[in-house]
Amino acid sequence: MIVAKVIFWISALGLFYIYLGYPLLVWLLARLFPKPVRKGETHDPFSVVIVAYNEAEKLPAKIDSILRCRDEGLLREIVIASDGSTDGTAERVRKFKDPRIRVEEWSERRGKPAVLNDVLPSCETDLVVLTDARQELHPDALLELASNFADERVGVVSGELIFVDEAGTPAASGMGAYWRYEKMIRRSEGRFSSVPGATGALYAMRTQLFSPIPATTLIDDVVIPMQAIARGRRCVFDDRATVYDQPSQTESQEAVRKRRTIGGVAQLLRLYPQWLLPWRNPIWFQYVSHKVGRLASPILLLIAGVCSVGLSRHPIYFSLAVLQAVFYLSAGAGWVCQKRGCSAGLLGMPLVFVSLNLATLLALKDALTGDYNVTWSR
Repeated sequence: MIVAKVIFWISALGLFYIYLGYPLLVWLLARLFPKPVRKGETHDPFSVVIVAYNEAEKLPAKIDSILRCRDEGLLREIVIASDGSTDGTAERVRKFKDPRIRVEEWSERRGKPAVLNDVLPSCETDLVVLTDARQELHPDALLELASNFADERVGVVSGELIFVDEAGTPAASGMGAYWRYEKMIRRSEGRFSSVPGATGALYAMRTQLFSPIPATTLIDDVVIPMQAIARGRRCVFDDRATVYDQPSQTESQEAVRKRRTIGGVAQLLRLYPQWLLPWRNPIWFQYVSHKVGRLASPILLLIAGVCSVGLSRHPIYFSLAVLQAVFYLSAGAGWVCQKRGCSAGLLGMPLVFVSLNLATLLALKDALTGDYNVTWSR
């Protein structure tokens, strides 16, 4: 009985630290011990790189979005790397007459990491901006990213992804609320020290800091920034460098995205075990608390649930078991609302929380069995 109580409270405290304790702690550290970035005008030209697979329909709008950005003449090239596309992606891009647009093309699909390993060393500039084919950039996004590199300590700068609906209004769904919570953590990490990863939709780096990454890498937007951090540079978050996207249109798309992203975090434990060592990782505290801790969350939830049910003869544990049941029923009700095409409202947050933890369980299975594919499936 005592052992069960101890295990329950260890699990409960672990969950509290992951979702509330660490965010509050890093928020406090960011205010007590800030390390502001010395932003300023930069005169270093930059390249923009997009790795694309069958994006012939989306790339013209994306390229227009980039060309509409203020760049003060610093935009040297836009490199479109077509990774085995079969829909005429390269031909569509070549219709642009802007001499700064360069197409790199591969006949077979190899995956984004392998393409980045080939393309980034060929860039003509000291700064490179990586972005995806889908999202629209704010007109000031490129210059806001570049201005951070006036600070020599900065190696990587992450932009801010804003989810909007079809009318361009910021999303108010459970996923939107969760993303705002996540950005608060990243913003605090960047102000205090460094963020253990970047927003894949838009980030920039010093080209010289790039080292080839394993071809099986699932989340290059964590590995590349962490490589720079391991070499003594900072990865910061700039909420004025914005890029806009719509949330996944279907539950299945969102589930695949979550599972792949979380699986990529689990993959890091195998690819870069040295980052688990405090003397090998300059931001060990953030990395373990933010990235690795989330992997333990579903296990802790299961343990806490089983223990509270087993101890339910005691009023406090019975009450806690009931609260957990209500929370999971709320998530189920939110799922039913979404299935019927209704807004989940306040039920969106428990639904997102449960969905993320289910995705984490599946991602852990993928990591243990090696059951994942580096190429993105639509």
